[in-house]
Amino acid sequence: MRAGSAEARRDATAGRVVPPRAPRDDTAVTPVAPAARVAPGVPVEHAARGEHTHSETPIPRPRLTREGVRDTGTQVPGPRSVIASGAGSAFAPAVPRPVIQRASVRGQILDALRSALVSGDLAPGEVYSAPALGDRFGVSATPVREAMQQLANEGAVEVVPNRGFRVIRRGARELAELAEIRGLVEMPVMLRLTRTVGAPCWAELRPLADATVTAAATGDHARYAESDRVFHAAVLALSGNRQLVQLADDLHRRAQWPLAGAPARRTRADLLADAAQHTAILDALTAQDVPAAQSLVREHFAGA
Repeated sequence: MRAGSAEARRDATAGRVVPPRAPRDDTAVTPVAPAARVAPGVPVEHAARGEHTHSETPIPRPRLTREGVRDTGTQVPGPRSVIASGAGSAFAPAVPRPVIQRASVRGQILDALRSALVSGDLAPGEVYSAPALGDRFGVSATPVREAMQQLANEGAVEVVPNRGFRVIRRGARELAELAEIRGLVEMPVMLRLTRTVGAPCWAELRPLADATVTAAATGDHARYAESDRVFHAAVLALSGNRQLVQLADDLHRRAQWPLAGAPARRTRADLLADAAQHTAILDALTAQDVPAAQSLVREHFAGA
């Protein structure tokens, strides 16, 4: 038998027959990962991409072969094919599900705390803990703490380490300063809008002005504060300057917080008088009466 024969070759020293070597195959591939368990009704290709399948069994990361990624018998294009086709990567991290409920609770708690600040239920100078407020609202301390942190960013409260949050004490001087700043920001815009905005646009704001009158009649300070803020924001929104609206809204919120040591809150008559000014200002804006609008707006901010 000739050396190098395809059937066998003889070892000269050992005198034994060695079976022929298998030809080298450079195309061998890495063993394929076992099939992943997925929830019923979920397409297999979704599991191969690492997407959520809502299965209690975690889906293993698919393994690459020279041919691509193979999972449960389904062929998926390899990395080069994915890039060329513009499809998503097989190793793209799973997209986390949004926590909608928690965000909703946080927003509701933030609104409730703002109302409590305006109404005086959260007294200036007092310290409130997140767990205690959570018990008050029937929620955990986490959304309360997050909402109070937002109020701290707005300047309504300050953090007291290991205790909670203290409501900021504000005096008459700070309130007067806020009113002056609001006048400097809003008055020029309102007067410019008097000359440029037509009556139909102002007519659309009539329900908002009426809403402030209705809220004032109830004597509910929190409800009136919200309707008052919405009316002013709607007027400024006609300027098309979103940054201006946001800045003015922040100043407006600060101006609505009660004073420290105030003998009494604004009476229902005070609220009704303030709401009546909204109606008068809107009438002047609709008529494009610049002198009347200027006088009314200046008076309105002076009494804010």
